[in-house]
Amino acid sequence: MMGPYYEHNFKTQVEKCEPPNQAIKAAMDSLINNGCQVHFGRWLIEGSPYVILFDIGAAAWNLDRWKGDLWNACSIGLPYHDREANDSLIFGSLVAWFFKELTDQLQDKPNVIAHFHEWQAGTGLVLSRSRKIPLATIFTTHATLLGRYLCAGNADFYNNLDKFNIDQEAGDRQIYHRYCLERAAVHCAHVFTTVSQITAVEANHMLHRQPDVVTPNGLNVRKFSAMHEFQNLHSMNKAKIQEFVRGHFYGHLDFNLEKTLFFFIAGRYEFSNKGADLFLESLSRLNYLLRVHKNDFTVVVFFIMPAKTNNFNVESLKGQAVRKQLWDTAQSVKEKFGKRLYESLLRGEIPDMSKILDRDDFTIMKRAIYATQRHSFPPVTTHNMLDDSTDPILSNIRRIGLFNGRNDRVKIVFHPEFLSSTSPLLPMDYEEFVRGCHLGVFPSYYEPWGYTPGECTVMGIPSVTTNLSGFGCFMEEHVSDPSEYGIYIVDRRFRSADESCNQLTQFMFSFCQQSRRQRIIQRNRTERLSDLLDWRYLGRFYMHARHLALSRSFPGKFKMDHLNLPPTQGFRYPRPASVPPSPSASLHSTPHHSDEEDDDTYDEEEEAERDRQNIKAPFTLGAEPEGKSNQPLENGN
Repeated sequence: MMGPYYEHNFKTQVEKCEPPNQAIKAAMDSLINNGCQVHFGRWLIEGSPYVILFDIGAAAWNLDRWKGDLWNACSIGLPYHDREANDSLIFGSLVAWFFKELTDQLQDKPNVIAHFHEWQAGTGLVLSRSRKIPLATIFTTHATLLGRYLCAGNADFYNNLDKFNIDQEAGDRQIYHRYCLERAAVHCAHVFTTVSQITAVEANHMLHRQPDVVTPNGLNVRKFSAMHEFQNLHSMNKAKIQEFVRGHFYGHLDFNLEKTLFFFIAGRYEFSNKGADLFLESLSRLNYLLRVHKNDFTVVVFFIMPAKTNNFNVESLKGQAVRKQLWDTAQSVKEKFGKRLYESLLRGEIPDMSKILDRDDFTIMKRAIYATQRHSFPPVTTHNMLDDSTDPILSNIRRIGLFNGRNDRVKIVFHPEFLSSTSPLLPMDYEEFVRGCHLGVFPSYYEPWGYTPGECTVMGIPSVTTNLSGFGCFMEEHVSDPSEYGIYIVDRRFRSADESCNQLTQFMFSFCQQSRRQRIIQRNRTERLSDLLDWRYLGRFYMHARHLALSRSFPGKFKMDHLNLPPTQGFRYPRPASVPPSPSASLHSTPHHSDEEDDDTYDEEEEAERDRQNIKAPFTLGAEPEGKSNQPLENGN
């Protein structure tokens, strides 16, 4: 892996070592002898990959000369004030220089594949191809540069893909040179890939090249040895969130926490792109539905999106202090009560409950109750916001009037900071928090892939996504009835905003109608989909791209039709066997039903085994021929 060198990150995240490959060491030494600084080590993450890091600052004296090289290579000029573009040019020039030295050392044995991600790395690809360096190149865009800008500007993006004047739009946003770098990298690469089908459509219009391969984003899925361990983790972490809610809503805790569902949205604070606007409007409608149907469930919704703050607000901290004080009071009274009860039973007497607690105990308890009196609503945000009056989330909360009132069945907690286990307010890591929630809601308008719903799936937590996100399209393609597996896909491509909003509201309302048993069954199904997102399966798309790049760059040596690649078209989960044929019959017609009800058609073990067969079956078709592992292609590259 290659990247820019930052001293602080290197000291804390990389273990320095010598390159095990002599050709790499020689190429590094060549750069170092010419005044560049190159560092090698193991990145301290899972798998401990080797990394080569180039010091951009130490090579900045070459910037003007390299700008000339770039202009001569592809007629792209970079303005002096764009620091990021200048840094990407320095980095790309160092990478191309390194590959020149490396391929000179290797002399075609073995061949080299270089995979560049995003426009910031693309300069290295452009320069490598212009200098005719003998290597196979792949370029992956995770989101087109212009697409992200257009969606952030509230353009009706997907319905007008073929109508945009690309050059003018990039120029108007003063990113024309960046757009040119991205487009040059796309067209120079032997193989162009993107992370989802929806981004492939976008790339075709924005960058004028159809991706050769779609390479979906995977996760390292760690399975528990005990099948339902993730259900236990959900229960434990839900209890931690309940403790926070007890403190935050003190004085207004007139709802049953055992009948409270926790929804959340998390990620970068891109109000429209991440769908926070649609989510808030749907919450307003959900609140109305729950009140009209006199549903006894309460929904507490968390917004985990970092914004500008100066600290926790006093009211939020006070809530946790009051909760702690009440807990301590209850513990001291319980201790006295237990001791007196024990002594009374030892004497063989049934205690007089009116005398077992004295006046002091009642005084302490009354004082504790008075301490929980509150004359204001529980706060909507946990921090002091710097731009309170103009903040999009807070402005929309004021518009829809969800202020955590007693009659509201939907309560909102805006936590404008990433979660941390050291927080005095909500001491949980993100993974623990996700496991404790019931539903993740990510109704994104622009989401090339969507790691957040993917992470929910791997942890066995149902989620809402859209057909404008790569994850949503992937699930529609590979699961015949995603909602039964806890993946609710909102249609934001072929419906109006109001229709999408109503659909999201209906998804959430239906979720609130499920019994506890139904939610447990759904979490089991959701967790089983994690096999689809495992790199062990999705890695084959990357392998396919590499084989394709080799066959295009070294056609005399590598032929695609001789590689016996396993099929990459994938797999499809059918509807779960235990679900009735009609979708409407899978939910109860009324919101009130017993948690104890039994569903005779559901057998967890049998259904799980069937799902495991469904994902494994397609890969047995393309079994590797005998001796394939000994082919020079596998060893050499």
